[in-house]
Amino acid sequence: MGSNQTVVCVKRVREEMPEEEWDEAMPLPGDIILGVVAAASDDNVLEDASLTYAPAKAKSDLRSQLGKLRHRLRTSSDSEEEAIWVRVRRGDAVLDLRARVVPDRSSKLHRRFTIVSAADDRHVAVLADLSIDQCTELQEMSRRVVKVDEFGSGGGGLDKKKKKKEVKYDWRRKVGTHLLDHRSTVVASLLFSPFPTEERCGIESTTARSMAWLSAAISSGVPLIFVNIQTEQIPVTPDVKEKRGYVMSGGCGAKQQSNNTNIKFAQGIRLWFLPGTNEIPITLVPKPGESRFGINIKRTEEGFLYICSVAKGMAGDRAGLTELCDEASGTGHLVVIFRLGGWGIMPSAVSAAGLIQCCDQSDVRETLCLGIERAEEVCLHIMAWPTAHRSSAADRAPMNLRPPNEGFNQDR
Repeated sequence: MGSNQTVVCVKRVREEMPEEEWDEAMPLPGDIILGVVAAASDDNVLEDASLTYAPAKAKSDLRSQLGKLRHRLRTSSDSEEEAIWVRVRRGDAVLDLRARVVPDRSSKLHRRFTIVSAADDRHVAVLADLSIDQCTELQEMSRRVVKVDEFGSGGGGLDKKKKKKEVKYDWRRKVGTHLLDHRSTVVASLLFSPFPTEERCGIESTTARSMAWLSAAISSGVPLIFVNIQTEQIPVTPDVKEKRGYVMSGGCGAKQQSNNTNIKFAQGIRLWFLPGTNEIPITLVPKPGESRFGINIKRTEEGFLYICSVAKGMAGDRAGLTELCDEASGTGHLVVIFRLGGWGIMPSAVSAAGLIQCCDQSDVRETLCLGIERAEEVCLHIMAWPTAHRSSAADRAPMNLRPPNEGFNQDR
C-alpha cells in the first residue's frame, strides 16, 4: 500500500466519549476498516473464522454496506441491536471488533450510518477517507491514549497486548488517613559499611554483621520486623578509610569533597526493617508547675532509645506509659521510641570502623526540656510488639504495619 492511497478509517470519536474511557476493544482513531459482517446478538466472541466480510474500500462504500446490514438485521430478527463485527487493521495486526450500526446524526441530507462500540453507546466513530500516513498518525495518538505498549504486537489478538491505564489517586487523603504522621516514612533502614579487611572478601562478612545486629536488637527486646536486605555503593576515600572509617550522614551517601583524593566506592549492605507491628502515638502533656515529663530514657547497645522507667503521677504516667512499660516487661520487650516530635531517632548507619551512628541523647533531653519550658505537649511514637495494647490515653489508633489476616478481597 502506498502512502498516497486513501482508505476508509476512523477519523475520530464523538466528544460525548471521554478519552480516558477509551478501550482497546473499541474502534479507535486511525483504525483502517477492512470490512464488516453481521454478528449474532449473543456472540460476544468471534468463533467462526469463515465469516465473509463485506469489503470497505471507501467511506461511501462502507456506509452503503452498513445500511444493508442494518436493514437485514432488523428484518431477520426481533432484536434492534444491529450487532456486527468490524475488521480493522491496527498497526501490523488485523483485529475483529464488536460494534453496532447506528444512524449518523451529522448527516442531514441523506440517511447514512456509522458504527458505535458495542460496549458503550457514547463511543460513536466518525468515518473518513484518509491516507495511510494520516491513519498512522491517528493510531499513534490512540496508542498513547489507551496506554498500549505497541499496536499490532503479538500477531493480531487483543488478548496478546499489554495494556496500561493511568488512574487518579488521592495521595493527600490516603497519607492523612493511613499514616499517623505525614512526615513518617514508616519503614526504616540501617546502612553497614564494610570493614577495611572485608572490602576484598565480598559482601558475606558485612551481611553477617548486619543480621547479627538485627538478631541482637530483637533479642534485647526491640520489636523489629525484617523487611529486606540489599547491596549499596558507598563512596569512600583513602584518607577516611585509613583514619577512622566512613560514616554515612543521615543514612544517605555523601561524597567527600577533596581536590587531592580520588573517590572510590565500597559495597555496603542496607538492612530494611519495620519499627514493630504498629506505631503507638503517645502525647506528653505537662501540667502547670511540672519541671519534667517523668520519663527516663536509656540506649541499647544496638543504638535504640527506650523508656526504662516512668515517674508516677507525671505526664508520662498520665499518657499511659506506665502500663506500656509494665506490659513490655512481662513479655520481654522494651518500650522503644521510634520518633520524637515527628522526627525519627533510629540508628541510621554503621561506619567502616564499626561505630553505630544514632541519635544523641542530649538532643532528646533538649527537646523534652524545651517542651516543659514552653508548657507544650510532646508527641512520642512507640514501637508496638505483637501483643501490645494501645493506651487509653492515646488519641489516635495505632497504624497497622502487618498485612491483614484474611486474603485480599477481589470484590472490593
